[in-house]
Parts: sequence; C-alpha cells; structure tokens
Amino acid sequence: MAANIRFAKITDAEAIQAIYAPIVRDTVFCFETEVPGVEEIRRRIQSTMLKYPWLVCETNDKVVGYVYASANRPRAAYQWSVEVSAYVHTKVRRSGIAKGLYTSLFEMLRLLGYFNAYAGITLPNTGSVGLHENMGFKPIGVYKSVGYKLGAWHDVGWWQLVLKEYTPDPIVPLPLNSMQYSLATRAGLPLLKI
Repeated sequence: MAANIRFAKITDAEAIQAIYAPIVRDTVFCFETEVPGVEEIRRRIQSTMLKYPWLVCETNDKVVGYVYASANRPRAAYQWSVEVSAYVHTKVRRSGIAKGLYTSLFEMLRLLGYFNAYAGITLPNTGSVGLHENMGFKPIGVYKSVGYKLGAWHDVGWWQLVLKEYTPDPIVPLPLNSMQYSLATRAGLPLLKI
C-alpha cells in the first residue's frame, strides 16, 4: 500500500473526525466522552499547528491516520517535552502507518528542539503498547483508576521516548508555524512514503 505523510490541513477535519469518533464513542482508549464535531477538529488542528506538528497519512488520496504533539505540562520547565498521540483507521491498523507517522513526527520534534515525548495509554491496550515500545518508548509508570468511562474505572500507563541527548542550557523549542516548510524539507516531509 503506497502512503504519503504530510502536514494536516483544516480541510482534513472531516476525515480525522471519522477516524476519531468511534474511538471516543466505543472505546476507553480516549478519555473524551463526547465526540467532537468537525468544526472542533478544525479548531484543534489550527491551534495545535501554531506550535506543534500534526501529520496525516494518505492512501489513495484519503486520510487513514494521523499523529500530533501537544504540550506535556503548562509550566515553563516542561517546555522541552511533548505528549504525542496516534490514531489510525480500523481498516488499516497494523500496516505500518502509525510507525511511519511517528517516525516523521519524532524527526520533526527533534529538529524543533524537543527532548522528550510522552504517551499515555489506557490499559490494557496491547496494540498501542506494542507500537510505542517498538518505537523506543519505555514504560515509566501507571496512574491507577484515573479515568471513569463506559461504566468502569481505567488505569493509564505512561511511556517516555528520549528524542535526543540532553544538553545543558537547551534552546527554547521553535514554534512550528515559524518554519513549517523549511522543516518539512529538512525532515524529508512530505516525502516519506510507507
């Protein structure tokens, strides 16, 4: 299956919402309880991409998966760390799409100046745990019974990926919107194919 990875656009909101809606509605893998509308997804893409990458994967001109980064915590000392999320359409899971998306995202995060990526995974979720550990994430802890959804309490495990070697006096990470296209060229995006 030929696939192309590129930056998300607000016109991708409907396809992204179609991938995300059943996860919100039918699973505990996301702790949102109401499916966000297409307009809300547009708003999220716009606000995220002011600072962080949001990437989509297309096959046959259709969005089949996406990843994005967001702030890990609001305090200034956390600014070199991000939280990451990946979602792939059920019909193409386990086809390498999430791996390709994450590979591109992590390279961009390194170039922007981030040192750590964190992922929270509702447990149990062997598919997501396997993906993250195959990408180099290490388990760092579990929030026990932290969320209540679909009639039960759920644990969330946390995984960390060190993106690059720690340095003294790190430079403040660059916002994505200030260098989106030059970064795309340097990182090989949207040229990455899977």
